Amino acid sequence: MTIFYVGKEVAVAHKMKSSFLRCMAILEKNKPYVAMLFIQFVYAGMALLSKAAISKGMSPFVFVVYRQIFASLALSPFAYFDSKHGAPLSCNLLCKLFLVSLVGLTASSNLYYVAINYTSATFAAASTNTIPSITFIMAVFIGVESISIKYRHGVAKILGSFLCISGAIVFALVKGPPLRWHHENHSHEFTKVHSKEDNIKGSLMMLLANTGWSFWLILQGFIVKQYPAKFRLTIIQCFFSFIQSSILAFAMERNPSAWKLGWDFHLLSVAYCGIIVTGICYWLQVCTIEIKGPVFTAMFTPLALVLTAIFSAIWWKETLFWGSIGGTILLVIGLYSVLWGKNKEGVKEENHEDGEAKAETKLECVIQS
Repeated sequence: MTIFYVGKEVAVAHKMKSSFLRCMAILEKNKPYVAMLFIQFVYAGMALLSKAAISKGMSPFVFVVYRQIFASLALSPFAYFDSKHGAPLSCNLLCKLFLVSLVGLTASSNLYYVAINYTSATFAAASTNTIPSITFIMAVFIGVESISIKYRHGVAKILGSFLCISGAIVFALVKGPPLRWHHENHSHEFTKVHSKEDNIKGSLMMLLANTGWSFWLILQGFIVKQYPAKFRLTIIQCFFSFIQSSILAFAMERNPSAWKLGWDFHLLSVAYCGIIVTGICYWLQVCTIEIKGPVFTAMFTPLALVLTAIFSAIWWKETLFWGSIGGTILLVIGLYSVLWGKNKEGVKEENHEDGEAKAETKLECVIQS
């Protein structure tokens, strides 16, 4: 009888071990998908926690200061991986990085956290879906991006950009009847009702923040060519943003109590946004882009919006409106339209380059024969 029980336990342990190994094999095979799902949950948490911290009285300017210093410290160990790209930083490049940090990190972050005080966490998550469209529009005006209405991908990018911006406007301004998630709609301290003027002000500031971030993304392409050590570039820019944000915060917040950071919710929020969002998620995104490309990573962006809306409605009893749902649908359709057009354009360029390479090979063969 004892031998029977021992044999049964061995069989169960063997079965559990094989199941564990099978699960690990599935995770190994689908690492990019698991990483992007994790990142979107983290981004949803960023919108929720930052909104909560600022609603509880933390200054948005002080929040940015602490976030940037936490981000600089979190990314510092990754500078080791850039040792092979190490190169001396010229004074000219440092000046460029300082100005790029001022526009893309300092101005964008401060606008974002001031705006989130006038809007909801759901809108903050929704507005990030406009970044690919804003980046595309700015890149066209700067001359970095080409556009052609002769091809479907060109029309898709134009139409998608228009739908994204329209969706953000509809989300912010059009309410409609409320969408009831629960029988009783108790208000929460984090979800105070904002006036229409506050909604418009917050929405415009949020779009300006996204515009600054989009401009920063475009400028990174030029900066990386001069200094390919990506982690070191990010650390330097975060540190510059910390200095700039500190000056701004000292000018805006004269009360010393606004700078106090104890073992409380404020510390959790800034540490989460600085260490997990900027540190861990940045590394995961870089790894995923290297494996699957930038279009793959951008395709998961709407998931953060869905998660933020669900958690805000469940935890904070935030009221969603049918107008916001309509704006969200326009945002998502526009985003995927831009991504589809960008992907098709990339495939066409690759085919064109392959065709030119084949033509050159044939020409060489003719010349040699």
